[in-house]
Amino acid sequence: MPRRLLAAATRLFAERGYDRTSVQEIVEAAGVTKGALYHYFGSKEDLLQEIYARLLRLQQERLDSFADADAPVGERLRDAAADVVVTTIENLDDAAIFFRSLQHLGPEQYKQVRSERRRYHERFRALVEEGQRSGVFSTETPADLVVDYHFGSVHHLALWYRAEGPLTPREVADHLAGLLMRALRP
Repeated sequence: MPRRLLAAATRLFAERGYDRTSVQEIVEAAGVTKGALYHYFGSKEDLLQEIYARLLRLQQERLDSFADADAPVGERLRDAAADVVVTTIENLDDAAIFFRSLQHLGPEQYKQVRSERRRYHERFRALVEEGQRSGVFSTETPADLVVDYHFGSVHHLALWYRAEGPLTPREVADHLAGLLMRALRP
């Protein structure tokens, strides 16, 4: 039932926007009662937070596996950089909803989401810093700026990527990861 509620909320938030979707519309689309929604999610805000949290959990698990792999740092960073592009495109509605609706979260939820996102970015930055310390990557650009550069591209995917367009998710990921790796070349 929580998955049905999340699926209905995701579809409606993506089509109509968070602020133009009522709880009643969500429960009707999910085929459940308001009581069921409030049993699993305390509010519409909680649904919004979970939509983003599930994507971030997936991406954090995958980043952790790349970062912990027994491979050269350049390969680990490239794989992580490409993966965040693919997983964002595969969950484009979730990403679009989040970036359009972040301001609707309450202060505590907003703080929690920002903290989780910061943890992800810090782990990604640690890979850049590892490569810079070992001489694999250039130190000319600060690691924070490198991370902002890549994630700026990722965060804008929902604005321009179309499944029917000329590039597959993997091709977009390879191009963006390639740009990042070329920017880090010593």
